[in-house]
Amino acid sequence: MDRKRETTTLSVHRCRFVDYAPSAVTALAYPPLPLPSVKGKKKTTAGKQPLRFGLLAVGHANGNIDICEWMGADREPQCSQAWVVRKTLPGPYPSKVDSLAFVIRHPDDLGLDDVPTQSDLRLFSSGGGSELIEWDLERGCIRRTISSQGGAIWSISANPSSSSLALGCEDGTVRILSVAHDTLTHSRRFDRVKCRILSIAWGPPVPRQSPRTQQKNAAGNMEESSDEDEDEDEWTDSWLVTGGSDSSLRKWNIATGRVIERMGVDKVRGERTLVWTVGVLGDGTIISGDSLGMVKFWDPRTSTQLHSFQAHGADVLCMAISPEGKAVYTAGVDQKTVQFSLVKTSSTEKGPSASRWTQTCSRRMHSHDVRALAIWPPYPPLPSSYSRQFAIDVAPVLASGGLDMSVVLTPAALATSTIVKITNPLNTSTDATFEDSYHRKLSYVSKGSVRVSRSARLVSCAREAGLSVWRIQKRPEEGGVAAEAPKTQPAEVDLDDAPTTEPFAGGWDKVLEMDLNVHSNIVGHEISDDGKWLAVSDLYESKLFSLRTDTGGQIDVKRIKDFSAMLQAHIPASSTHPISTGAAAFQFTPDSSRLVMSTALSSYILIIDLTGEKPRVLRRFDHHRMQDSIVHDRVMKGRSSKTPNKDEESKKMVNGHVVVNGDVEMADPEEEESPPPEKSADESEKNEEMQEDEDEEESEDEDVRSTAAIVSVNCITVSTDGQWLATSDSRSRTHIFNLDLISHHCVLPSFHRAAQALAFDPTHPSVLLLAFPDNTLQIFDVETRQFPVWGKELSASLPKRFTHAHDPVLGVSFDPAASTTEEGKTKYILFWGATWLFKVSLDTSVRTGARKRRREREVVAGAADVEDRQWRDCKMITHYRPIVCCDFLSKDELVVVERPLVDVLLTLPPAYFKHKYGAS
Repeated sequence: MDRKRETTTLSVHRCRFVDYAPSAVTALAYPPLPLPSVKGKKKTTAGKQPLRFGLLAVGHANGNIDICEWMGADREPQCSQAWVVRKTLPGPYPSKVDSLAFVIRHPDDLGLDDVPTQSDLRLFSSGGGSELIEWDLERGCIRRTISSQGGAIWSISANPSSSSLALGCEDGTVRILSVAHDTLTHSRRFDRVKCRILSIAWGPPVPRQSPRTQQKNAAGNMEESSDEDEDEDEWTDSWLVTGGSDSSLRKWNIATGRVIERMGVDKVRGERTLVWTVGVLGDGTIISGDSLGMVKFWDPRTSTQLHSFQAHGADVLCMAISPEGKAVYTAGVDQKTVQFSLVKTSSTEKGPSASRWTQTCSRRMHSHDVRALAIWPPYPPLPSSYSRQFAIDVAPVLASGGLDMSVVLTPAALATSTIVKITNPLNTSTDATFEDSYHRKLSYVSKGSVRVSRSARLVSCAREAGLSVWRIQKRPEEGGVAAEAPKTQPAEVDLDDAPTTEPFAGGWDKVLEMDLNVHSNIVGHEISDDGKWLAVSDLYESKLFSLRTDTGGQIDVKRIKDFSAMLQAHIPASSTHPISTGAAAFQFTPDSSRLVMSTALSSYILIIDLTGEKPRVLRRFDHHRMQDSIVHDRVMKGRSSKTPNKDEESKKMVNGHVVVNGDVEMADPEEEESPPPEKSADESEKNEEMQEDEDEEESEDEDVRSTAAIVSVNCITVSTDGQWLATSDSRSRTHIFNLDLISHHCVLPSFHRAAQALAFDPTHPSVLLLAFPDNTLQIFDVETRQFPVWGKELSASLPKRFTHAHDPVLGVSFDPAASTTEEGKTKYILFWGATWLFKVSLDTSVRTGARKRRREREVVAGAADVEDRQWRDCKMITHYRPIVCCDFLSKDELVVVERPLVDVLLTLPPAYFKHKYGAS
C-alpha cells in the first residue's frame, strides 16, 4: 500500500542583495596532443577508440585561473556535467589574465593516443605586464616567473612540439623561450619592428632527420634505421606568423629571426588596423582577424590574399580551428561566433583548387564581447601526410568566453559529417552540428564564495581582496524587527510545488565591510556558527578575526595579530617553498570552540583551540601528504609505503579492527562497535597535550620516511556532535579524524573523482555523505568503517533527473529538524547546484532490522519500486538561479543566495549594437 505523499513547507529567504561579483572570461586553453613519429611508423588509432577529453583552463579578468576536468568516464563519450571547475589558481592581487598556453612537460613520455593529464602539463599565463608566469598545477600557486625583456606581453603561443614559447611584446620584438626538459630560459630575440606584436602563431613543423639518416637516404638505403636514429629524429619549426598594430601580418624565419614576408590588411581613413588574432593550417594557409571585422585567408606560398570576409561588425578578437582543419571559428566584439568551412567546388579536380573557404553560419551565444575561443580536440597544424585522425562519431566541443562571465560549450560537428551518427558529448540535443545543436553555459558561480552562520543569522561574501557580512532578520512571529527589502523575499514555500505568492515582510542589514591587505586573491573564508569568529585567507597568509556585536547591531572586528605566527611555528619549513600559513579551506566545529584548517601549499590539517586566552594548535595531521602505496592488495592513494621496523608498531587494534599502516580491514557490516568510554575534562586536556607531543614526534618521523605528495584539501566537514572530522583532497582521498581523541581514525578507499561536498547526517552523526561532481553519491559509516548496504542501495538508485543534471552538485544539507525526530521516521536531504535544488525524502527505516524483509519485497516489486521506496518524493526545483549558496538557518527556514544574470550584466558596459536598417 502506497504511503501518502508528504509535503515540506519552508520559509525561504531569497537573498539577492549579496554583491557577489563574478569575473569576465579573458582566456581559454586546452592542452596540446603529442606529435606523431617523424618516420610515420606509429599510426594513431584514435579513430577506433572513444574520444577522451583533456583539461580546460579558464583565465579571468581578476587574475584567477580555473582548472576544469571532464566528468565523463574514459569509455563514455557523453557527459551531462561536461567540464567542472576542480581547482582555482588564485592570481596575485591585483592582476589579470590575457593569454594562456599549455605545454607538455615531457612529450617523449606520452604515446600518440595519450591525452595529457594534469601531471603531464605545464601552464603559462600573461596578464598585460612584462612577466610570464608558470603555474604549479599541483600546489595551485606560481612556480616561477620570467621577464620578457621586451615590455608588456601581448600574446603567447607554444610550438606544436612543446619545446618553445613565443612571446609577442610591446617593443615590437618576438622573444623565443625554451621550455624543453622542464626548463624556462630565453633562447633568442627576433628583429624589432615598429609596432606592437598583438598576435602570434606557429607554422607547421617539418621533420628534421639526423645526419646519419640523411646520408642513408642520399645513398638510397631504405632499410629501417636504428633505435639511435629514431631518438635523434625530431620535429623542427621553420617559421611563425605575427599580427601587429600597424595593419600588417609578418612571416618570420625562426632560424634567422628575420621577416620573410609582410602582408597588409585593409585600412579605413588612413587609421591603423589592429590584427588581433592569427592562425595557421597544416598546409601553411594563414588566417587573420582584425579590428575592422574582417577575416582573411592568405596563400602559404605567395603570401597573397585568397579570401576576405566581412564576417563581423566590429573587432575580431579570437579564433579556433577545428580538429581536422576543415572549419575555422572566429568571434569578437559583436558577440557573434562565425563558422567558415572548407567546401568542395569540384568533384574531378584534386588539390587546393578543388575546394574553397566559405562563411557557412553564425550564432550569437553571448550578450557581450567574446574574448576567447578554444576547441577540443585541439588542432595540430601538421602536414597532410602526418595529419592526425580523430574519432568521427563524436562531435568536437567549441568553448567560448567573454565579458558575460560564462563559458559557453557548443558541439561543433561539420554538416558534412553524415556518414555515421554523431554523438553530442554535452548531451544537450540530438543534433551535434555547430549550426543546429544546443549550446550550454557553464555557471559563473564559484563554490565557497558565500558562507552562512546559522545561529547568528549572518551571510558573508568574499571578493578578490575584501569581505562583506549581512544579517538576516528574524520572521515577525519569532519576535524579529521586520524591514522592507525589495531584493529579499522570505516567502512560505512548498518545496514540492511552486512558491506561494504572498511573502511575509522580512529584511536584512549590512553589518560589516572589510578590505584586506592580501598578496593574492582570497582563497577561502569561514564564519563560525555563533558569529563570533571569522577566518579569511589568501594563498600565503591566514587571518583570524574576533567578532563582537554592539548594541546597535553592528559588528566590531578585532584581528588576532599573532595567529599567523602561531601557525607558522607548527608548519615545517620546506626546501622548495617558504613557510606559508595560507589555507585552502576552513571549518569551525558546531560549538565554535575549534577551528579546522588545511594549509594551502603544504597540505597539513591543523586543529586549533579557540577557547583559551589565545588560539593554540592542538595537533597537526600529515596524512594528506603521504604518497600512494598498496595495502591489502588495494591501491591506497596517500598511505606511506614505509613502516616502522617493528611489526607490532605497524599493526594495531582500534575498536576491535586490525589496522595496518592506518588502513582498516573492513569487518562485517552487521557488527556493532562499542563507543569509547567517556573521559573527564582533566583527562581530556592531558590527553590533548600528550597527543600534541606525540604528533610532533610522529610528524618528524613521517617526513623522514616518506616523500610528501602536495595536494589541495578543499573539502572539510565536522559532524553535528563535534566528534568526527572528514577531509577530502584533490587526489580523491578522504580521511576521517576523531576530534574527541584528536587522532586519525581511518581512510576511505580512493574514488573515481575527488569529492565536491561532504556532510554528516544530524540524525546519525557517524554517517558521512560524499557528493561528487558527476552527481553521484557515496555513504560511509565512520564508526563501523563500512559502506553500509542501505547506503549502497541508495547510491545505486539515484534518479536520472539528478544524475543527468547539467550543473554539478555544489553542496548538500540535511533537514536540521531531523535531529529531533525519532529513529525510523522520514526526513529529507537538500542537494543544490547553480541552477537547481533537489529535495529527496530519505526513508531512514531502511536502517532498522526490517531491512531484510524490505529488500525481499523490493526484489519482487522490481527496480522502479526500489527507487520509489528509497528516494521518495523526489523534486527538482529550478526557479532559483543562479544559486551561489544554499543553507538552513534553523528548522523550516532556508536561505538561498542568488546572483541573477540581469543584476550582473548591469555592472557591465553597454554591449555592441549597430542599427541594421533605418537611420544610423
